[in-house]
Amino acid sequence: MKLCVKKLLQFFAVFALLFVFNLTVFAQKLSVNDLKVEHLEDPLSIETLKPRFSWKINSTVKNTLQSSYEIRVGANKASVKAGKDLVWKASVSGDQSVLIDYAGTELQSKKRYYWQVRVKDNHGNTSVWSEPRLFQTGLVDSDWTAQWITVSGKDTSKVSPLFRKEISLKKEVKSATAYVTAKGLYEAQINGKRISDSYFAPGWTSYNKHLQYQVYDVTAFLKKGSNAIGVTLGDGWYKGHIGFAGQHNFYGDTRALLFQLEIEYSDGSKETVQTDDQWKSSNGPILGSDIYNGETYDARFEKQGWALAGYKEDQSWTGVRTLSKGKDQLVSMSGPLVKKHEQFKALKIIKTPKGETVVDFGQNLVGWVQLKARGAAGTKITLSHAEVLDKEGNFYTVNLRSAKQQNNYILKGAGEEVFEPHFTFQGFRYVKVEGYPGDLKESDLTAIALYSDMKTTGKFTTSNPLLNQLQHNIQWGQKGNFVDVPTDCPQRDERLGWTGDAQAFAATAAYNMDVAGFFTKWLKDVKLDQLPNGSVPFVVPNVIGDGSSGAAGWADVATIIPWDMYVAYGDKRILESQYESMVGWVKFMTSASKDNLWNTGFHFGDWLFYRPDDDNDGRAAVTDKYMIAQTFYAHSTQLLINAARVLGKKDDEAKYTSLLADIKAAYVKEYMTPNGRLISGTQTAYVLALQFDMLPENLRLNAAGRLVQNIRDYGNHLTTGFLGTPYLCHVLSKFGYDNVAYDLLMQETYPSWLYPVKMGATTIWERWDGIKPDGSFQTPDMNSFNHYAYGAIGDWMYKTIAGINAVADQPGYKYIVISPKPGGKITNAAAELETVYGTVKSSWTLENGLLKLDVAIPANTKAKIVLPGNTQEIGSGVYHFESKI
Repeated sequence: MKLCVKKLLQFFAVFALLFVFNLTVFAQKLSVNDLKVEHLEDPLSIETLKPRFSWKINSTVKNTLQSSYEIRVGANKASVKAGKDLVWKASVSGDQSVLIDYAGTELQSKKRYYWQVRVKDNHGNTSVWSEPRLFQTGLVDSDWTAQWITVSGKDTSKVSPLFRKEISLKKEVKSATAYVTAKGLYEAQINGKRISDSYFAPGWTSYNKHLQYQVYDVTAFLKKGSNAIGVTLGDGWYKGHIGFAGQHNFYGDTRALLFQLEIEYSDGSKETVQTDDQWKSSNGPILGSDIYNGETYDARFEKQGWALAGYKEDQSWTGVRTLSKGKDQLVSMSGPLVKKHEQFKALKIIKTPKGETVVDFGQNLVGWVQLKARGAAGTKITLSHAEVLDKEGNFYTVNLRSAKQQNNYILKGAGEEVFEPHFTFQGFRYVKVEGYPGDLKESDLTAIALYSDMKTTGKFTTSNPLLNQLQHNIQWGQKGNFVDVPTDCPQRDERLGWTGDAQAFAATAAYNMDVAGFFTKWLKDVKLDQLPNGSVPFVVPNVIGDGSSGAAGWADVATIIPWDMYVAYGDKRILESQYESMVGWVKFMTSASKDNLWNTGFHFGDWLFYRPDDDNDGRAAVTDKYMIAQTFYAHSTQLLINAARVLGKKDDEAKYTSLLADIKAAYVKEYMTPNGRLISGTQTAYVLALQFDMLPENLRLNAAGRLVQNIRDYGNHLTTGFLGTPYLCHVLSKFGYDNVAYDLLMQETYPSWLYPVKMGATTIWERWDGIKPDGSFQTPDMNSFNHYAYGAIGDWMYKTIAGINAVADQPGYKYIVISPKPGGKITNAAAELETVYGTVKSSWTLENGLLKLDVAIPANTKAKIVLPGNTQEIGSGVYHFESKI
């Protein structure tokens, strides 16, 4: 009897375990993750009081769609989990899981909220509630009580000033939040520790129109009793050299700090510590710091413990001067901050023919070098930075123009010292070291990459190692030039937000990294710096003057990037916020036109197109600039029509549809013969005409044939520049010439995408022949080896080789088209993309004429698979397909 009871108990125990296991498995069939507010994880400074919520869905069941969701928001994490005292609670039917508008009680500024979500799917499964995530609303103007402070006298010194405040906290700290910004750049500490792992804050905006502040949770930095706050300022973009005309003090001549620390104690009481006339200031060891020229740091002037409580030497520090608020418009962060990323050990130390000591890091990158050294006090070590060595193997900096790109470190003579800059960055692969005491070893130097903190979203590989290196170069061109704003280059005396480069590359950028927040932030300045007549500057922020604006293919950034971001991320609000800017740009072109023909003003044209010395037979790659302008006039008008349709602006849609027809008719009348031949017979002329549907439909196929013949005439080489290159392979594929597109992509001789790869490039070059076959250089005044514009081919590589495509009428990859088109003797390719719904994967191999395709489609989306002779629609899940080709 006892045995039977024992066996019965064992049976029930096993049954209970199986039951619990099955419940667990069942619960895991559906879950939510990657919760975001306004594209950000746990943001501490949401500008809007009507934020938008997004999440991703994980499911182990194929064909899963969200059927409904529940969301709840409250000011307390515990109450949110309990479902009590909420500011918003909603239960909504539908499959929307991206950028859902807040619709609860009006939120308060400067307040933290928590939220969570759970979903049901079309299979009857319900997820568990997600763990609560947080967001914090930004400050309104009346929330600011801090005063701007600066040095006591006129701010004429190049030395970076230090600001200090010691405080005594009488109670236990429950929470503490710091709100910080500066005119210039800042680095803030509490009790000797940096309060953030970010750099170059507050970032670069059009400072004369708005200035960002950052918000930090500093609870862990404070303690009951004595505490100290320390902040260092640098010149940055605000006061330092900017542009290529030697200008400085562009936005102002006075560095200043605004710091507001809000503390809540365990007993519920609150206290605010802020910048005012009670702070103290002194000079520090940074003798000068300039973005173009580098930093000089004298360790002998370090003030040990200056950011710690109990620092007695501050008795000799001077007071500070408060500044009136003026017209400063403070706004919260909307994009990612710059942070440290990859680190590179020195590959080798070279002695050049000139006897220089040069360190090779093997990768052209943007950031700085961390240096370790031991030596006598006063020893000066100089690090100079360059992208390439010259033909003879010597250190080459002529292409930097006036930018010194040089950091100096002066030892204090106290054992091993470690140096890295604070308010500057360099673009480099090679570093020349001068004045180093003792024997320099590879382990004494580490290169550190810095760029905006964007998550990698795309991966792309093939069986061809040269293409893989090209993809590597595209990614590193993006990393090096996405340092708070999308710059043209990161090394010479320029580093500006050139609009033409950005619009050409935006679609590729959205494959490689999550650039939603990055471009949202920058587009605000595109709109703010736009002239009253609608013209858009060549660079944003605009530091080269209002007269430098309105160029075709550059100013069209106002329409192209908002639309690209809408398609990539499904963000309708970006169209809403930029719509006025889009309208303004089209209106400017219309006002500059006569009889719908835009043939006035300055234009860059097809910038840096291929121009060989002997190309004089009528096929020359010089494309009429006004002809190009007319195509972009049409393209921007079409994008405005698209935006109007999405936003439900039917009158505008009709108005600009009529305008577009007139623009195309004017193009045909002015630039095309009756049989479809264009007055400029270049690749770029035909590419833009076909990409933007400028020609009558019955003449397009013949025009594509002329484009192909031109490419064949040049020995399967491209001749396009900044404006034609992004669309070249897309047009070929559109008209059935994938083979020609592959011939161009796989071309290894100049001019081509793979020529720089064969020449050892690790980033994208500004010119097709930045280094000529004989080792000599192109025009040194404009020859960057880290310029991402030609990397726009990445868009075609993802879309056509891997076959991952978004659909504009269901943006953000809600509906996905997987349509790989093998070619170029590639035997396999694989890509993946982390979308706002989850990971899309496409991987194929060719074996004996059989195309084998593996795909992964995220939950809450659908996809169309397009293969030779086989097209079908599928839901979420993992699939395998095979097709003869």
